[in-house]
Amino acid sequence: MMRDDLRSVVELLRFRAQVQKEAPAYRFLEDGEREGASLTYGALDRRSRALAARLQQTHVPGTRALLVYPSGLEFIAAFFGCLYAGLVAVPAYPPHPARPGRALPRLRAIAADAGVGVILSTEALAALAPALGAGAPELARTPWLATDRVALEGADAWEEPSLDPDSLAFLQYTSGSTALPKGVMVTHGNLLHNLAYIHACAEHDADAVSVSWLPLYHDMGLIEGVLEPVFGGYPAHLMAPPAFLQRPLRWLAAISRYRATTSGGPNFAYELCVRKTTPAEREALDLSAWRVAYNGAEPVRRDTLERFFTAFAPCGFRWQAFYPVYGLAEATLAVSSDRQLDAPLFRTVDAAALAADRVREPVSPASSAVTLVACGRPAGGTRIVIAHPDTRTARAPDEVGEIWISGPSVTRGYWNRPEETERVFGARLADTGEGPFLRTGDLGFLWRSRLLVTGRLKDVIIVRGRKHYPQDIELTVERSHPAIRPGCAAAVSVPGPGGEGVVIVAEVDPRRVPQSGDGGEDGSSVPPHGVSRVIEAIREAVAEQHELQVAAVALVAPGGVPKTSSGKLQRHACGAAFLAGSLEMVARWGRTAPPAGAVTPGRGSA
Repeated sequence: MMRDDLRSVVELLRFRAQVQKEAPAYRFLEDGEREGASLTYGALDRRSRALAARLQQTHVPGTRALLVYPSGLEFIAAFFGCLYAGLVAVPAYPPHPARPGRALPRLRAIAADAGVGVILSTEALAALAPALGAGAPELARTPWLATDRVALEGADAWEEPSLDPDSLAFLQYTSGSTALPKGVMVTHGNLLHNLAYIHACAEHDADAVSVSWLPLYHDMGLIEGVLEPVFGGYPAHLMAPPAFLQRPLRWLAAISRYRATTSGGPNFAYELCVRKTTPAEREALDLSAWRVAYNGAEPVRRDTLERFFTAFAPCGFRWQAFYPVYGLAEATLAVSSDRQLDAPLFRTVDAAALAADRVREPVSPASSAVTLVACGRPAGGTRIVIAHPDTRTARAPDEVGEIWISGPSVTRGYWNRPEETERVFGARLADTGEGPFLRTGDLGFLWRSRLLVTGRLKDVIIVRGRKHYPQDIELTVERSHPAIRPGCAAAVSVPGPGGEGVVIVAEVDPRRVPQSGDGGEDGSSVPPHGVSRVIEAIREAVAEQHELQVAAVALVAPGGVPKTSSGKLQRHACGAAFLAGSLEMVARWGRTAPPAGAVTPGRGSA
C-alpha cells in the first residue's frame, strides 16, 4: 500500500526501506544475461544515506551534481544519494573508457549549463578526469567523487534535508536534436504525480516485475525503469542498452525468465526484436506474464505492432499488452496512456486532408491514406488542448494543431532560461485566456478522448505550399527496398536554388543491396549498380505515394543516421550533416552528385 502523504522521492524510498527492507529492489544483468549485483530497498537506503552524508559535508543543498556512470546499480545509488543530500542530480551520458572524447562536447555543455559543483562517478571513470581535462579543463577543475569508494559506515551521520513537492529533484537534459541540450527542471512533486499516474494506468499489483534496457540517464529509462518500481514496490531487472542492441533476444529472454509484467521502449525496439530473432529462438520464450508493453518516445507504427504480435503471440504475448503512450521530459514523462483492457486503437485518415491540417476519412479506397496509432487518454489532472500554433486558439475536433498540456506533471521550465521557459511553458489560449500550458512542439488531434500524434512542428516539410510529414515519407522509403534498414531513414528539408527540397538519408544493409556490378573504384563492397537500384526504388516510391520529387538521396552505412540516445531520429542534425558534407556516405544521388543524376560512391563506403 502506498502512502498518499509523501512530499518527496526521499520519503518514498525511506517508506519502502521501512515496509519492505529485505525485498529485492534491483538486479543488474551483466551482458544482459548473467545475474550481477543486486540491491534490496534497505541496502539502497543505507548506501544512499552514506553518500548523502558525505556530500552534506562539502556541498550545500541545491548544488548540482553531474552523474557520469556506466549502466549499473552505482548510478541508482548516486541518484538517490543526491536527493538524500538535497542536491540536484544531473544525469549525463558517460564517456567510453576507450573513446573518452566522443561524449565530451555534450558533457561539457551540460556541466557548463547546469553550473555543477561536483561530479559523481565510479572509481574507474573518475580516473579518466585528467585525460578529459585536456579537452575540457573545467571538468578537471570540478571535484570528482568516486561513489563506489564511499564507506557505508557513514550512513548514520546523514541528516534528512528539508524537502517539499516544489523542491528541485533533478535536471533532465533534452536530447539536443535541434539545439544545445536544455535542462528540464523536475521537482519532487512532478515525479510523485507522474509516478502515481503511470502506476494507475499500468494497474500494477503485488505481482508486478519490471525489465528495462533503457538508458538510465534518459527520462524513460530513469522514471519507468528505476523510479516507478520503487513507487510500486516491485523488483526491477536492468541491463545496459548495448546488451539489448547487440542481441535483442536478451530483452525478451529476461522478460520470459523473470516473468516480467511491465517492460517497453521506443517503436524501433519492437521492430528490432522481429528482425533479429529466429523462430527457433522464440520457441523458448514465455511472454504470457507481460501485460504492459509500453511503446513511446518516437512514432508508434501499426505495422510494427502487428508484426511483433504475429511473431510473438505463439510465445503467449497478448495483443492487449501493447501500451502506445505519449510523453516528454517537459511533462516529467507520461502524458497519455490507456489501461490493460484497452486494445490498441487506430485511425485511418486521408493523407491529403492531413497535410492541410484536417482530419477526415479517406475519400475513396484508392485515395492516399495514413493510419495513426492512438496514444491513450490523459488522466490524473493532466489536460490536453489542441491549439493553432500561430493564432493560439483552440482547434476544432476535426483539425490538427499543436499539443498543449497542463497538469501537476508539467515541470518548472528550463534551467537558467527564463525567456524560453516563458515561451514554452507559459502559453495561453488567445480566445479564452486559459493557461498556462506547455507547448510541446508536437502536432496531433484528439479522437474518442485519445491523443493521436501526427508529427513534429519543426520537422514538417513544406514544398510548394504543401505540407508533408517526414515520418510518412520515411515509412515509404523503408518499404521501397529490402536493403533499407527499418527505422533508419530520415526525410529532411534543405534550402536550394529553387526553394525547399527534400533529401532522403537512409542506412543500407550491404548484404541486401543487389550485387550486380563489380564494385566501386574506391574499393566499395557495395556495387554502384546495386545502390542505383536502391536509390531508384526510393525516388519512385516517394514520387508515387507522396507526389514529391526528392532533391537528393544519401545512402549511409549502418549507424550513419544521427539519432538520440533513446533512438529518436535527429532530423535537424541529419540535414545539417548533409549540407556540411560530413555524412559518411555509401552512395549519393542528386544535388551533391556531379554530374546531375549520377550515382557517386561515397567516402564511407561499406
